[in-house]
Amino acid sequence: MTSKKLKVVYVDKTSYRVYLNKAKDFYEIMIKASETANWTAVGLNAVHCAISCCDAIFTFYLGIRSGGEDHMDVLNLFNRLPRNIEAGESNICKRIIAKKNLIAYENRDFREIEGVYNFLCK
Repeated sequence: MTSKKLKVVYVDKTSYRVYLNKAKDFYEIMIKASETANWTAVGLNAVHCAISCCDAIFTFYLGIRSGGEDHMDVLNLFNRLPRNIEAGESNICKRIIAKKNLIAYENRDFREIEGVYNFLCK
């Protein structure tokens, strides 16, 4: 069985700020959506915040970001980071990003109790 080739995009390391600013924007929208109990918006913005945080980390340390269509591909890049940087962040991101299909595509409402907001903000 052959492993799937990870698509990466090479970026200037100084552009990590762009991804950090995107993460901040998604985070702020997530907080505002939580104030009106708009849990789908909370969840999707949490997922995009996590992805942008990952892009910022990988850009800063490696000069790359994930170029794949599957958001879970980004998690494979954690293996390329120095061990003292990685230290558990991949598990946090995996748990958040894994909620995307539930939030966006399942035939039911996403609720506060399902954890993305609680995990990040409480």
